[in-house]
Amino acid sequence: MTHIAVIDIGKTNAKLALVDRATLQEVAVVTRPNMVLSGPPWPHFDLEGHWAFLLSNLRNFHASYGIDAISITTHGASCVLLDVNGDLAAPMLDYEHHGPDDLAEAYDAIRPLFSETGSARLAGGLNIGAQLYWMFQQDLTLKDRVAQILTYPQYWAYRLTGVTATERTSLGCHTDLWNPTNDAPSSLIETLGISEKLAPVRMASDVLGPIKEQIANCTGLPADTPVTCGIHDSNASLLPHLLSRKTPFSVVSTGTWVIAMTIGGTNPTLDPDRDTLINVNALGQPVPSARFMGGREFEQIVADAHVVPTPADVDDVLDNGTMLMPALEQSTGPFAGSESAWRPFQPEIGSGQRSVAASYYCAMMTATCLSLTGHRGDIVVEGPFAENTEYLSLLAVATECAISGASNSTGTSQGAALLVCDHPNQLNLDVHETSEDLQSALKRYANDWRKACANQLAKD
Repeated sequence: MTHIAVIDIGKTNAKLALVDRATLQEVAVVTRPNMVLSGPPWPHFDLEGHWAFLLSNLRNFHASYGIDAISITTHGASCVLLDVNGDLAAPMLDYEHHGPDDLAEAYDAIRPLFSETGSARLAGGLNIGAQLYWMFQQDLTLKDRVAQILTYPQYWAYRLTGVTATERTSLGCHTDLWNPTNDAPSSLIETLGISEKLAPVRMASDVLGPIKEQIANCTGLPADTPVTCGIHDSNASLLPHLLSRKTPFSVVSTGTWVIAMTIGGTNPTLDPDRDTLINVNALGQPVPSARFMGGREFEQIVADAHVVPTPADVDDVLDNGTMLMPALEQSTGPFAGSESAWRPFQPEIGSGQRSVAASYYCAMMTATCLSLTGHRGDIVVEGPFAENTEYLSLLAVATECAISGASNSTGTSQGAALLVCDHPNQLNLDVHETSEDLQSALKRYANDWRKACANQLAKD
């Protein structure tokens, strides 16, 4: 048995997973919260805390199981700035910090058009270009101190190997820095004066090198342990299906963000005002996508009091037409700017009805995202929502498509592991079945939700 250690840094948690190379199943997992430090000079991620956590657990995993290779996946909308010595030129900005909004008008005047980048204009630092513009204005010496700019997965590869890089899936994740049609950096690179600072662009599966000698000494790993360049996490979820599934299909990656990615769809006209965008997959190909902060919104709705609903709870929600209108996170998603409201009333926190309504809200938001990306064919749901029966049932009815859920929540780890090993012919997925008795009620619910949203948009 051989094992791949996958560094998997999500927005909510940092994880190290050990993946069996033959089965792509997780053998061991450890996590820590992805805490944001308040500053100075701005809210930033605890990179050194993550590094100590990763080294310690690489050592433990290797002692217990053996590690043959390391792969990396992280959340997007993040970059790391290195100085001439290879150290941090500045802390890594939390993309949810609203500081960049203070310079939004000035940044908007220089950013490329959506037609060039496929990158929607997003709030805070969700566009890396906006982060860089704002940070350079906050510290007028920073740009001169920056020797290289790395995308986030590649920062961890650099810490392990000493080799710097950027990579297409992270550059193509609403950064404003990439032109997916030309497979090249966008005009913003020259506008910001960073053309010579962007680290070399590599493919996600490229092996950047073996681990550094001091890493081998610290962890006990063999000195020739290879490290891949790394991949954006939503694209890690997409990769197993991209390599094995016939088009057309869509993958819905769920976590803090719910991201719908469509392969072989109807070639829609994407609307940046509705948080649609072009992602770039591990093969360097443009992928129509749409997203909303589904995991976070679900937690806001249930208010940390999620209970497993009963069939009676489902019947109650459907009979009463209990639904939540978007959007809780008003700065993102297909209904950004719309004010959320309960109809006809708000279920009690901690009730099964509220859990059902939360699942249905996320299902209808996902169905909206899929329609905006020109979805056709089967839908694969990865991550926590793949185990949410109410979510899957309404999504299947609302889209009139077959829904499969990953049998576990390791889509990002599996995808990252595939950067190292041969891919399977087909992943084992659980096809979701919805009873005929429930389908008609769900169809009415979906239609009513859509009508209510259309009325809300007309008023807005």
